[in-house]
Amino acid sequence: MKKSILFICLLSFTYFEVSAQTEFILEPSQSMIMTGKGIGQDATINPYFGEDCYGVVKNIRDRLFIIRIQQTGNVIEEIPIEKGEIKKVKLLKGYELYLDPNPKGLAKARVDYGKILD
Repeated sequence: MKKSILFICLLSFTYFEVSAQTEFILEPSQSMIMTGKGIGQDATINPYFGEDCYGVVKNIRDRLFIIRIQQTGNVIEEIPIEKGEIKKVKLLKGYELYLDPNPKGLAKARVDYGKILD
């Protein structure tokens, strides 16, 4: 019985650790790389680094901002995200996820990742 409870606790802890969300304030003059450059160089910890995954971005403030997907300096896609909107973007291995600010004021984002299930 004790082992079962311990296992459930550890499983819950692992789930919350992997699905931890991170919030960022985007100032009008700075673009932020969220993931793609490697461990220690990214703003978020992507638990699926080195494999295809989803990036889940939510706009948690009043201003629109842009999600930018790049690979080796080439822009793959730019996606506007409105107030309160959630966007789920496919990040293939080698893709970089950027958040580009709104030049009219502060924006705020929450970033999470999800495994691609075949």
